[in-house]
Amino acid sequence: MEGKLLHVSTYSFVFLLFLSFKQHVVTKAQSPNYVGADCQNTTQQKALSSAYQTNLNSLLSWLSTDAATSKGYNHNSFGNNTPGGDDSAVYGLYNCRGDVVGYFCQFCVSTASREVLQRCPNRVSAIVLYDFCILRYSNENFFGNVTVYPSWHAVQSKNVSSKEEIQKGLDFMRGLIRKATVETNLLYYMDGFNLSSTQKRYGLVQCSRDLTSDGCRECLEAMLAQVPKCCEQNLGWQVLAASCLIKYDDYIFYLFRTQASDTQTAKKRGASKSRIILIIGLSVLGALALLCFSVYCFWFRKRSRRGRGKDGRIPDTIDQSSYHNVQTEETLNVDLPTIPLITILKSTDNFSEASKLGEGGFGPVYKGTLPDGRQIAVKRLSQASGQGSEEFKNEVMFIAKLQHCNLVRLLACCLEGKEKILVYEYLSNASLDFHLFDERKKRQLDWNLRLSIINGIAKGLLYLHEDSRLKVIHRDLKASNILLDDEMNPKISDFGLARAFEKGQNQANTNRVMGTYGYMSPEYAMEGLFSVKSDVFSYGVLVLEIICGKKNSGFYLSECGQSLTLYAWKIWCAGKSLELMDPVLEKSCIESEVMKCIHIGLLCVQEDAADRPTMSTVVVMLASDKMSLPEPNQPAFSVGRMTLEGASTSKSSKNLSINDVTVTNILPR
Repeated sequence: MEGKLLHVSTYSFVFLLFLSFKQHVVTKAQSPNYVGADCQNTTQQKALSSAYQTNLNSLLSWLSTDAATSKGYNHNSFGNNTPGGDDSAVYGLYNCRGDVVGYFCQFCVSTASREVLQRCPNRVSAIVLYDFCILRYSNENFFGNVTVYPSWHAVQSKNVSSKEEIQKGLDFMRGLIRKATVETNLLYYMDGFNLSSTQKRYGLVQCSRDLTSDGCRECLEAMLAQVPKCCEQNLGWQVLAASCLIKYDDYIFYLFRTQASDTQTAKKRGASKSRIILIIGLSVLGALALLCFSVYCFWFRKRSRRGRGKDGRIPDTIDQSSYHNVQTEETLNVDLPTIPLITILKSTDNFSEASKLGEGGFGPVYKGTLPDGRQIAVKRLSQASGQGSEEFKNEVMFIAKLQHCNLVRLLACCLEGKEKILVYEYLSNASLDFHLFDERKKRQLDWNLRLSIINGIAKGLLYLHEDSRLKVIHRDLKASNILLDDEMNPKISDFGLARAFEKGQNQANTNRVMGTYGYMSPEYAMEGLFSVKSDVFSYGVLVLEIICGKKNSGFYLSECGQSLTLYAWKIWCAGKSLELMDPVLEKSCIESEVMKCIHIGLLCVQEDAADRPTMSTVVVMLASDKMSLPEPNQPAFSVGRMTLEGASTSKSSKNLSINDVTVTNILPR
């Protein structure tokens, strides 16, 4: 490389700070709660050198990107520091709090990276704090240094009842510091204790993971020393600096539990020689006990599998280790946070009817609010669902790794006892069918909005079929599985029936045919063959439904006396396509666009799968005003939803076909 090598030495530090003491609703437009900032060298407000600014921009971009893929902390460097350079090196450091990974971390890091230059303009060093993160950068190497000044604190308005309670709280926090720095070397720890028979208290300690255990302990003890001066009379409090934080409160404010799974990683940090001797002695005894227990569990599990009924029923509980294998499957590499059941119960008011959003084929969906105010949709797998475990694993495996603006985002999961729960982003405008098939609500769906929804669904399917790492077939695309966000953007949901194809694989066959009445392609319903063209067929039905504002299933009950697809085909052949259009669109529509979408819909529902376009072609056709479209052939007849399984897996040997239709009743979510 010519000239001097530009370099940016980068670590990253973002750690999920304190959850707000005042609960609030976080909408899509809201950023993480801003806590404070330290814009160092405030008297020196001058333009940064172009080289430094370039490297700073590169650093902030890397922090934001890396947070989406790492396990909450990482380090990296761009180039090398060489003597006699031009003072353009920038050092940064991020580290998410130990109980949160994935989306929650990445969302805050991205926000902090975007806003730090606005809050601290023209600064060579800055620290900015949010409820979910701290972002720090400097022109000097600060890695490994303990920074306890400046510090911040926040308190609850309610006071403690006695000095005894104060002392118990401080002793509890000292115990957490010991666990974080001596017993586990995690550099963070969270736990709770019973203050009385009716009251519990919770605490968390956290350090920047570039520190040693001794450095972490030094920082945490410095924060705890400030508590008597600022906070001990308060029921809840938090004290923090750039290198660490401590937090204490009367509610369970931490979201996800991952400290147990991080213990092995943390042990690699090591400890002093005397401590190692003690740990090894205890570990040997523990390992022997664990080995005996593991052998017993292996024997018991193997025996249980042999004893499984002839009906192939899955046991009510799911083995945690087997679920971990699903998470780390090489082709998917899922790293999804888990959320405690107690947090879900609190967020949904113990799965109350008031928080229920709807009922799907594999269980109910509830609206919840996390301790930080973020709204979520909680999908609770029904324990009575015979096929639920497989669909649950499917949904975890696929959607956790699928990232697209037209796919619903999976935030976390929960596997405790008999519960199997998925936690999604909350979408306030419910599902497409909630609006489209309601005579009053569909008036809000003008033509521009319906066309936007048609385009968005097409782009989401294109990503699944061609742009994601695996070719994913959804197999249950329908109006109730299209959710709408605050701005009415469509997001494909419900991947319980999805299947992945390896590279070069184009179709597959199954004897377990599942889909939804009116949306299933004929080759799938009759022969069990499915491919990307199966989804294309479902998409075509959906396009026609969006245009006419009526369901394909049950359309024959109208005055037309036939299915929607067949009716659309007949009026197309008669040159009267616009008769299909929903009358409420007359004032807002552009006729040529409506005609084109009907044309594309009919191309997608052709009986022969080979005649249907791919989704990449559909996206191009939707975007082009001049593209010449081929004439469609006659569509297939609508086919209902069914399951075809062998007698050994049926509930009755006489019942070789089971009606598996899903009835969905959705409220806003």
